[in-house]
Amino acid sequence: MYSSKKRSNYPNVIDYNDIALFIQVVRCGSFSEAGRRLGLPPNTVSRRIQELEDQLGARLMQRSTRKLTLTDAGQEFHDRCAASIDGLQQASQDLASGSGVPSGLVRVASTANFLDFYTPQMVAAFLKTYPQVRFEFLLDDAMVDLIADRVDVAFRGGAADRSGYIAHKISVASIGLFASPDYLEQHGVPQALADLAGHRCLTVPRQSTRAVWRLQGPAGVEEHVEVTGPFAASTTRALHLAALAGLGIALLPGAIVAADIAGGRLVPVLSDYERRDQSMSVVYPSHRQVSPAVKAFVASVIRTFEDKMAALIG
Repeated sequence: MYSSKKRSNYPNVIDYNDIALFIQVVRCGSFSEAGRRLGLPPNTVSRRIQELEDQLGARLMQRSTRKLTLTDAGQEFHDRCAASIDGLQQASQDLASGSGVPSGLVRVASTANFLDFYTPQMVAAFLKTYPQVRFEFLLDDAMVDLIADRVDVAFRGGAADRSGYIAHKISVASIGLFASPDYLEQHGVPQALADLAGHRCLTVPRQSTRAVWRLQGPAGVEEHVEVTGPFAASTTRALHLAALAGLGIALLPGAIVAADIAGGRLVPVLSDYERRDQSMSVVYPSHRQVSPAVKAFVASVIRTFEDKMAALIG
């Protein structure tokens, strides 16, 4: 797709490369960015979109010096064509792989600390096994649009809550309380949940000065405590690093801190209290067939979860 050579001389035949190019322009937000990704000059991209509009007899985009905006016709055309174009591209990749050997680009969306858990060394080992695979990681604690961002698979905490996605849930270790040995040596070890009110606790930013932590206690009954501290951050990765630095006590997923516990860098605090029944969803766009590369990668991630949970429990 996206060929820059001269296309059909028949005026009523629409080149599907131009439709694919239109989808790419919409996703990139500009002719120049789409051209950069596809190796085409921006004026060529613009000309081909103009030709597509002429053939369709409809304006698809409103151009301005600042941005491109879809017309109503352009939005409808995009919505009806995007899944089909993605399917054609996926079919081409699958056919090229032939034997089902994992290959091609895999775009992964997950939280900002994903590579703390599935480390670059693990990525390197995966690529050594499957050298024809390439990765692009979109790491952000905010949700992404899997379809608009061309994501092949996403790993999200909890259950998927949007239609248009296929998801399955994986049980993971509960979220618990952890602190560094240095912090506990300086500030003492809390003996009861209420003691956290007098400790430095690492929280997410909020309008009020205190956060409310709700956890299940030894009897399985939910209890809560109001906490505050000198450090707040919007990502789990930042809270994890702050706990390692001795800034305070943090609520963190067991899967993330397993190696730190084994290495003595973090210590469980009030281990009878936790947020239980935590899960992770593996999410795919429903319109796209799952490729061998994605299947192999998801299997590798799940094995990593299972190994780290076994180490944590053992």
